[in-house]
Amino acid sequence: MPNRYRPFAAAAAVLGWLALALQLSLSIQLTVANGQGALAGAWIYIGYFTILTNMLTALALTAAARGPHGAVSRFFARPDVHTAIAMSIAIVAAIYNLLLRQLWQPHGWQIVADNILHVVMPTLFLLYWWLAVPKATLRWPQVIVWQTYPAAYFAYALIRGAVNHWYPYPFLNVGTLGYLHVLVNACAVLLAFVAIALLLVALARWQVRRSSKTAALPAQS
Repeated sequence: MPNRYRPFAAAAAVLGWLALALQLSLSIQLTVANGQGALAGAWIYIGYFTILTNMLTALALTAAARGPHGAVSRFFARPDVHTAIAMSIAIVAAIYNLLLRQLWQPHGWQIVADNILHVVMPTLFLLYWWLAVPKATLRWPQVIVWQTYPAAYFAYALIRGAVNHWYPYPFLNVGTLGYLHVLVNACAVLLAFVAIALLLVALARWQVRRSSKTAALPAQS
């Protein structure tokens, strides 16, 4: 990644980690106040796709800011990994702001955490992806591979729910909807993931073609 984008990645990474820490603190405060203890707050915290995906964005931005030092940084520096994360964080923003925001009314610091995790970080990461990530190696078949993460999360959420009867999102609530309805909802969300991924690859290929044409133009005297 060009050095000129490292300060941007570093600033965004710091903001992302701070927002994650704030949300963890708020989750623990809530469960402690309800008499469930701190571990219950941490357990609920890592049940949300929003949290897990924001962790991935923060890791990717941190790796970009540090440069390719170590296996983890090299992995997160890969264009396909960045694009898979961009797909997921775009879905985080879309589902929350279109379907879930109106279901509750956060107050105080929760408003700050919510807006950073669901609006600011998705915007910053997608902007970073557009400006800084090299895209010449992205291919259409990778879209299928990128669905591994949301599919794994779906299985994780159902297993957790089967154990403790808690589901992070209303459209995954097997206790209320039943497994068939939840499976239909999951398929609809998966189609949204695929659509966003295809759009990102299309934009990437357009950007590569545009850059190639610009580079091929003769220099103006």
